[in-house]
Amino acid sequence: MTLDNKPGVLGELATAIGSVGGSIFAIDGFVAKGPELEREIVVNCRNEDHQNEVIAAIEALTCVQLHDWHDRTFRMHEGGKIEVLPLCPVGDRDDLSMAYTPGVARVCTAIAKDPALADTHTIRKNTVAIVSDGTAVLGLGDIGPKASLPVMEGKALLFKEFAGVDGFPIVLDVDNPDDLIETVVRIAPTFGGINLEDIAAPAAFYVEEELKRRLDIPVFHDDQHGTAVVALAALENAVQVVGKSIDQLTVVINGIGAAGLAIGKILLNAGVPVVIGTDRKGAIFDGRDGLNEAKQWFAENTNAERRSGSLAEVITGADVFIGVSAPGVLSVEDVKNMAPDPIIFAMANPDPEILPEQVEGIVGVMATGRSDYPNQINNVLAFPGIFRGAFDACASDITEGMKLAAARAIADSVDPAKRSAEYVVPSVFDMTVPAKVAAAVAEAARQEGVIRS
Repeated sequence: MTLDNKPGVLGELATAIGSVGGSIFAIDGFVAKGPELEREIVVNCRNEDHQNEVIAAIEALTCVQLHDWHDRTFRMHEGGKIEVLPLCPVGDRDDLSMAYTPGVARVCTAIAKDPALADTHTIRKNTVAIVSDGTAVLGLGDIGPKASLPVMEGKALLFKEFAGVDGFPIVLDVDNPDDLIETVVRIAPTFGGINLEDIAAPAAFYVEEELKRRLDIPVFHDDQHGTAVVALAALENAVQVVGKSIDQLTVVINGIGAAGLAIGKILLNAGVPVVIGTDRKGAIFDGRDGLNEAKQWFAENTNAERRSGSLAEVITGADVFIGVSAPGVLSVEDVKNMAPDPIIFAMANPDPEILPEQVEGIVGVMATGRSDYPNQINNVLAFPGIFRGAFDACASDITEGMKLAAARAIADSVDPAKRSAEYVVPSVFDMTVPAKVAAAVAEAARQEGVIRS
């Protein structure tokens, strides 16, 4: 935009933006010379309608001329967020003859004789397929494969940025889980691992189980296991803060979908003695009507006392609430009825089961899935390092032991001297975390013997 170089013009612009609720985030540096100034200004807006209000307010000023504007998020996505780059030069005939024909034939022949060479002499060693059918995109639901592609691209970006893993987005237009499974099995020779993403439950459970059975490479449903790993890591530190022990906890999990089921499994494996799941119909117990196959497994392996009733009823006396469900389902009164110094992980996004400000002074530790509150439980702490470790060890699977090792590595990344109610998980920008997770996961894979020969 161009501003008249007169006293008060910048202030008039700022006032106009502020009058409609816009928040100026950045203004490029400048020295006022000449009759006019050209400036770039970044304004934070609530949504697209608010964005249009801010633009209208600026255009109404006679002392400012708006030449162009853009949405920074959309601009970031123009052309996609990832690309393929070469690792070797092709600068002359000699390079070409080795990278492609005729030299490549020697490598192909060697792999035909010894398929294990594909793990060392192709992209397979470091490449994960990020697979989705777009049926359960976080906060958006069933939006289809093409609309889910930006999410999968973002996942690939995070894989590379945090762990040096090459992720490639694969969105599939399929009619049923069997078609998805068959497609992934057919493309699997290209990849060293499969990361399943945003696939609706209960199909997600079946898809993962079948792919793990049919493939000899790691298969990992991040919505389930990434969430579970980070939740366990946060819990291991949270109990230290409130002076409790993992093996003495009563945990209530609200929302037994993909994430809730995986959280329940990893807590049981970590030694939590009492886990109770709840859904819209109340507590889940063996013998309750209307349970799908996944919830039936949960019922048979948790809530040994077969407690029944609503969330408000079973939360009484519990040490921990973990929510992977819906906004506002947990009340302040519910939290007050829990054991002293309750631990609350309200992870529904974008709006948690209860807001931190509602229970300030009541909870021992509070965590959410959001970045604007302390203790963000974010999958990016887990999945890059888990695949890095699996690839480094040439693992054929990602086992429960490897997930537990990942959780402990994340928990140990918080310095005990700095651990507090506001700091039970490391920052997602702590670049030491993926390396620690990778090392722990690789070692666990070796100890469990899940290594491709």
